Amino acid sequence: MDAVSSEVDYRTNMVVFTQVVITQGDMRVQADHAHATGLNFANSRWTFEGHVRIDAEQRGDLRADQAVVEFRDNHITRATVTGKPAEFEQKRDDAPPARGHADEIVYDLNDGSVRLSDNAWLSDGQNEITGPLLIYNIRAQRVQAATKPGTDQRVHITITPHGLPASGKGDTAPKPPPGPQP
Repeated sequence: MDAVSSEVDYRTNMVVFTQVVITQGDMRVQADHAHATGLNFANSRWTFEGHVRIDAEQRGDLRADQAVVEFRDNHITRATVTGKPAEFEQKRDDAPPARGHADEIVYDLNDGSVRLSDNAWLSDGQNEITGPLLIYNIRAQRVQAATKPGTDQRVHITITPHGLPASGKGDTAPKPPPGPQP
């Protein structure tokens, strides 16, 4: 862990860090401020605020205004990030990155899923899906979309045929074959 400054209150066992960076294996969490009860990573919850960035090599990156990160057995197991919006990105081999945003994103490292809720949007670089709840499995690169029961909310999917720009707009008229034309 690295920070510009820290404060420890021994009466409450509360710690506060400024400009903090925590690195664990290929995971990196950084923020303007962080606070937790004790310096224990065994089983704890840390709150990060201001310009939160969570980078997980090969798994995905999160950007948010605030994050609550849960540690179990000295490992990060879950991060709940919030923002207007909170953002997610996963770099993929031989494909555009998967990107998404929502008011809340829950990243479960154990099952490799990202749960986007409230104003959720996800794109694979070609197609887009929006709805109240999107669950993206990072490992399988699959998405589930759901609505909230009892509401009139719907899931919206924009499918762009291959070869067209991702915006779905472009020249769709057939192109003449190469060579001389009559």
